[in-house]
Amino acid sequence: MPSPLPRPHADAPVRRLTRGDLVPCADLCEDRGWPRDELRWGLLLSAGTGYGIDDPEGKGLMAACVVTSYSQGFAAVGMLLVAERYGRQGIGRRLMRHVIEVTGKTSLSLYATEPGRPLYEAFGFETVGRAERVIGRFRPSDASGSGLSTAGAVTVRPAAAGDLHAMLRLDAEVFGADRTHILARLPAFADHLRVAEDNGELVGYAAIWPSERTHAVGPLIARDTDTAKALVTSLAQATDRPLRLDIDARHEELLSALKECGLQTGSFTTVMTYRAPELPGDWTRRFAPLTVATG
Repeated sequence: MPSPLPRPHADAPVRRLTRGDLVPCADLCEDRGWPRDELRWGLLLSAGTGYGIDDPEGKGLMAACVVTSYSQGFAAVGMLLVAERYGRQGIGRRLMRHVIEVTGKTSLSLYATEPGRPLYEAFGFETVGRAERVIGRFRPSDASGSGLSTAGAVTVRPAAAGDLHAMLRLDAEVFGADRTHILARLPAFADHLRVAEDNGELVGYAAIWPSERTHAVGPLIARDTDTAKALVTSLAQATDRPLRLDIDARHEELLSALKECGLQTGSFTTVMTYRAPELPGDWTRRFAPLTVATG
């Protein structure tokens, strides 16, 4: 039986990406049918470490990804993309192998699309959850016409500079890691940032940011489902674009409420971890992350 043909790019050199690579990274997204999202790339390349493989023909990048490191020896892998013309040539495997090597003993997490899941399983990533994407124009469903009906008495308002310390404390509890380098950039990144209070105590926060013709909601951190509903309603009232949310599939009540308001299921991703039995933190208050895009 003939030996398999060598893959010409399987050992291609990997380099660090910079903000100067924003356009090539966005081109990769467009090549794979994703929104270009240069704004999101800018945030991730500023707060994390990007890795890429140059196209030998001088046409931008063959592949790219971003690793966002947190405290407590944990990091998230996102935006792992391979140009369609170089698919099935071992390039994604080459990039993932590099990430695992350079992160050492760090535990990793990612959100995998269905086509990408076998690659991560081959490296030893394990499934720990699922996220459901819902998308559509938000239509109020309650009798008052204001949005999602809630039983709580929380107050939702635009975030102010003085809220950052309380947001950081809450975020560290919910994510189980210090994400100051992300949240400090959130006010400039998001079009709208809201906080939820109960008797002066901050019990949730959420943001929306532009992604092609939609507004993506994330992060969405809340004490309970009613608080999450109040935050989403407030953000929906601030935009005339369709909303897009990637919700932890265990939050069935919120998903049902969003569908009653006109949003529909778009896709699913698999939450996976490496060197960790599960994601750190408190999933009951973690409704949606900032971004889940991974190949």
